[in-house]
Order: sequence, then C-alpha cells, then structure tokens
Amino acid sequence: MPARKPKVIVTRRLPDPVETRMRELFDTQLNLNDEPLDRAGLIAAVSSADVIVPTITDRIDAELLSHAGEQLKLIANFGAGVDHIDVAAANARGIAVTNTPGVLTEDTADLTLALMMTVSRRIVEGANVAQAGGFTGWAPTWMMGRRISGKRLGIIGMGRIGQAVARRAKAFGMQIHYHNRKPVSPRIAEDLEATYWESLDQMLARMDIISVNCPHTPATYHLLSARRLKLMQPHAILVNTARGEIIDEGALADQLAKGEIGGAGLDVFEFEPAINPKLLKLPNAVLLPHLGSATVEARTEMGEKVIINIKTWMDGHKPPDRVLTSML
Repeated sequence: MPARKPKVIVTRRLPDPVETRMRELFDTQLNLNDEPLDRAGLIAAVSSADVIVPTITDRIDAELLSHAGEQLKLIANFGAGVDHIDVAAANARGIAVTNTPGVLTEDTADLTLALMMTVSRRIVEGANVAQAGGFTGWAPTWMMGRRISGKRLGIIGMGRIGQAVARRAKAFGMQIHYHNRKPVSPRIAEDLEATYWESLDQMLARMDIISVNCPHTPATYHLLSARRLKLMQPHAILVNTARGEIIDEGALADQLAKGEIGGAGLDVFEFEPAINPKLLKLPNAVLLPHLGSATVEARTEMGEKVIINIKTWMDGHKPPDRVLTSML
C-alpha cells in the first residue's frame, strides 16, 4: 500500500461536504463542470488513478478496463447499482468494486409510493390543467382517478427497497404480494402480511399495481417483456424506480397508448437519458428524471460511504461494501 495519498478521480460533481472531505483525505481530482466524462476521459482516468469514483452515467466495461494502469485497485461506485460496471472484468484484473447500498432505500421507497399516488390520482394531469389556466370549476365526474387503499400491490424484487415499499404500502391499506428469487423469511412475510408468488406471470395477471424494485442483471433484462406486459389488467399501474432496462420500454409505450395498461410511473428509462418519444405524449405516463435517491440526505450519505470504502482500502482492509460477482 503506497504511503502517499492515493490519487482518486471523481467522474461527476458530488455534494460539497463530500468533495471537501475527499480533498482532505486523498489526492482528489474533481469534475467541477459536472459534464459526464467521454470515453477518452474515462480511459485517462483509469490509466492514471489509484481509485476511480464513477456513477451510473459511466460505462466501466472490459474494454475500458483494458486501459487501466497497474496502480488502479479500486472502483468506488457512487450508487447502489453496479450494472454499468463489469465487475467480473475488474476482479480479474485485481480491481475491487464497491457500492453504496442501504442509504437510498427510504428515499427510493418514498418516491415509489409518490408515483403510485400520482398516477392513480392523475395528479400531473390535474396540475397541468390548473397551471395552464384550464380549471373552470369542480364537476362530479371530471378527472376521476382511483384510490390505492385496498388495492393489490405486486412487488418485483423484495430486497431492501422492495421491503421498504411494502411497509409504506401496508400503511396505506394495500395488500402486499411479491415475486423474488426466493421467499423472504417467515418473520418478514408475517410482518408485511406478504404473499409470495413463485410465478411472475401469475402475479402480474392479478395485481392492481406493479412496482419494479429488482436490480438490473442479465437475468432481469426485459424481465417485463411485451408478452408479460400483456398479462397485466387494463386498469393496472406499473411503477419503475429500479432500472429502465428491466422493462421493454417500446412495448410499454404501445400498450399504454392502446389502453391495455392503465398507467405508468417511471423514474428510469431503458436508454437513459433518452426517453421513448411515444411515452412523452401519453397522459397516463408520469415521467421523472431519475430522482430516486435525489435527496440531500441520501446523496451525502452515499458520498460518505464512498469515503469509508476508500479509506478502508487505504488502511489495508476489505472495504465494507465490496461487490462480488457471486452477489450479482
């Protein structure tokens, strides 16, 4: 382990307290203009840094890592998801990968519930009418949505965020159902009064609202395919605060336009930051610009986790949030 401060390259702007602390602890190169690094910039970063701190906007694949210098030993990701990083290729080169799990759980769950209510109660549609000066008075049958109390919620992915969504939904009087690689512990299932579905197809066909809360992996790419989306009930709502690639976005746009699905609340997109043009024109689609962890508290805590991971590595210990291929 070098006695000097490690050279740490941060690819995007982070909260000021995080950047300041990183400058104190490490030989830190910041991205002050906050423009995503292009391929040449990323190559320069991996070829010169001891540690690189990327975000979801940086594609750290095997080809990029082939340019890594021998000194690069840690990729300390700012974020929980690591689908933009080839963890296997990094590990094969002796480069550890860490992430920032846990700290964005509550904020992402809050946003998930917010999207459920926003779509169900047509809040964006109503706000657009009011702000455009089109509100001419209350009417008994105008702008009617649906209540979420008493509805069946199907959660895809019952990890930290999925369980946090379930706790909130239960408080709203919803019936909790879920699909996961394996059932949660009996204690958690009893606490949430959650019903497990081994078959995703069967769950999709019976739910009023579907919430996507699983990670994006090769196994979950287009998990909600055109075929599976057609299983949903015409009044059902789909909410995605996980990763856009889990849903066939083109198929979803087509089915929303045809009224085959009641509505969608999306915080992530398949080809982010690009959004399918069809979705932009649909009144039953609420679209957000990836706000899941966008709170001052979450982003600061994410940065603090990055610092802890780097500092632990500096001290010759295993970082607490190391990501292994067996975990993906």
